[in-house]
Amino acid sequence: MAQSGEGPAKADTLAGGPRGPYHWAGRRAGPGSGPGGRSGRGSRTPLPLLLPALFGLAFLLLPLVALVLRTPWSSLPEQLAAPGVWQALRLSLIAATAATAVSIVLGVPLAWLLARTDFPGRGFVRALVTLPLVLPPVVGGVALLLALGRNGVVGRWLEAWFGVSLPFTTAGVVVAEAFVAMPFLVISVEGTLRAADPRYEEAATTLGASRFTAFRRVTLPLIAPGIAAGAVLAWARALGEFGATITFAGNFPGRTQTMPLAVYLALQNDPAAAITLSLVLLAVSIAVLAGLRDRWMTTP
Repeated sequence: MAQSGEGPAKADTLAGGPRGPYHWAGRRAGPGSGPGGRSGRGSRTPLPLLLPALFGLAFLLLPLVALVLRTPWSSLPEQLAAPGVWQALRLSLIAATAATAVSIVLGVPLAWLLARTDFPGRGFVRALVTLPLVLPPVVGGVALLLALGRNGVVGRWLEAWFGVSLPFTTAGVVVAEAFVAMPFLVISVEGTLRAADPRYEEAATTLGASRFTAFRRVTLPLIAPGIAAGAVLAWARALGEFGATITFAGNFPGRTQTMPLAVYLALQNDPAAAITLSLVLLAVSIAVLAGLRDRWMTTP
């Protein structure tokens, strides 16, 4: 009888009784709480981690602060009133949006192919898809010229059969920006697809839906946050593209001169105008990130 009374008492103590050595384990702890109810987020940061973190933050913020401090605020209205500023900004926004749309139309099916289909050489294809991430943009522009130029592998047939010439045109700007921006969307969407449970698609197909219907009605809503995040990254990358654009599309005001090209050109002749253009790009980027922060940048 003594042992039967001792067993529940001992079990109660180990399970979180009032005097048990594991008393904290029996409490309902909030997210991230540990022994003693202390939250991991509230713990002190070790000094060897804090100092590099502060230096990293200063390294990222100092150039932006310097840009704001060195902006010629007295002549800013005059600089902004120049017709070339809004012309380049308008072209940049239109081209970046069009390049993002092309990336979505072509990149989402490509990401689905890499994530859901098993075929020989899939790893090699994935490496080729991500190659523009590490390829120098100027090299990408040269490759586009060799492929889609007037004497290119495909470009000669486009001009002969359809009368389409992409180099040094606004469409060429879109093509160059899509080439460097699409891998960002593909990587984001592929990661989201791999995290999504494929059994939902299988259940839809067993209920009579076709594979495309299951993708459109089931998969797309599941991966919508990944598509949105990838689209934002692709848009930001396209907005700041320089090397492939100037190599493949040139630098013609009103036709192919985007904001990065205008900044580079102004930096050689009028540094104040270059600072003003850079400030406009900075403001646009901050506005986009601030507007989409609650949609794709919040953490639980």
